[in-house]
Amino acid sequence: MRLTFLKPLWLLGLLFVPLVWYWYKKRLEENKNRTLVFSKLALLKKAAENKQPKWRKNLSMILMLIIFSSSIIALADPYFPLKNTKKGVNVILALDVSGSMQETDFSPNRLEAAKRNTLNLIDQLNPNDLVGVITFGQGATTTSYLTNMKERAIEKVKAIKIQATQSFFGGCTGLGCETHIGVGLASAVDMATSIPNKKKVIIFLSDGANNGGVITPDESIAYAKSNDIQVFTIGMGSKKTDAYGRVLLDEALLKKIASNTDGEYFNAVNDDTLKDIYDSLSDKIKREKEDVSIKDLFIFISLISSLSWIYFNYGKRSILR
Repeated sequence: MRLTFLKPLWLLGLLFVPLVWYWYKKRLEENKNRTLVFSKLALLKKAAENKQPKWRKNLSMILMLIIFSSSIIALADPYFPLKNTKKGVNVILALDVSGSMQETDFSPNRLEAAKRNTLNLIDQLNPNDLVGVITFGQGATTTSYLTNMKERAIEKVKAIKIQATQSFFGGCTGLGCETHIGVGLASAVDMATSIPNKKKVIIFLSDGANNGGVITPDESIAYAKSNDIQVFTIGMGSKKTDAYGRVLLDEALLKKIASNTDGEYFNAVNDDTLKDIYDSLSDKIKREKEDVSIKDLFIFISLISSLSWIYFNYGKRSILR
């Protein structure tokens, strides 16, 4: 951790501290010798030495130097990196809503299980975090804009529905069953960057493979990297391919997204593993440290030292008496 100063030139004033102390000690010695020369009395010398303790004799000047030094440091506007709780984090929750999310290997189905755990994650976020929600399937939709009103985001998540329906014979049919992972991730990046100067994190859940969209996954990965966004990806479902060898869950792509954005990939195969994943995510979000001004601390030190100087010089325990 590193202390920085917004106006470091003021610190040059601290060079006067040792000079003033040297001048002060020199003047004390000269006054002491002058007194002894004129008095020529050993008794007076002894009385002068025993009148008050050495630390008390120097207390007034010490307090003055503390006041001066603290004031100089405050004028230099010191900043210290502290845990980022003031600005918080932009957290984007991206949920796959393609037809395959109706599968019932999770209770009651994949989408409802994902929503249930998403709501729990929102509750675990810090008060200063902002949360936004993106849904994607064939294209992407903004479900809830970035907000610190967690209740609004929760209501929006509860209202999410499957984008496509299953056919009479089962399985996902029609254009609505496409999963545009590249478009979904790019939309999440757009939302994450809509409020600047904050740490940005995306939680990206899908049970499918990219099979369409005007933006490729590689383009969206580069977009996320260029904006310094950390992406955690969750692959939902235990089946990776169907009976015809077609990819159902593209784990390789989700791992690639996570590894290229300093995130992590998780595979949820049932309700328990999905819950464990979401329970761990709030702790995995990297919270940056921000520089916080601590000049008020030095102003406070200067104020207390000033009051102490007044008390010891003019109060009941005056050192001038």
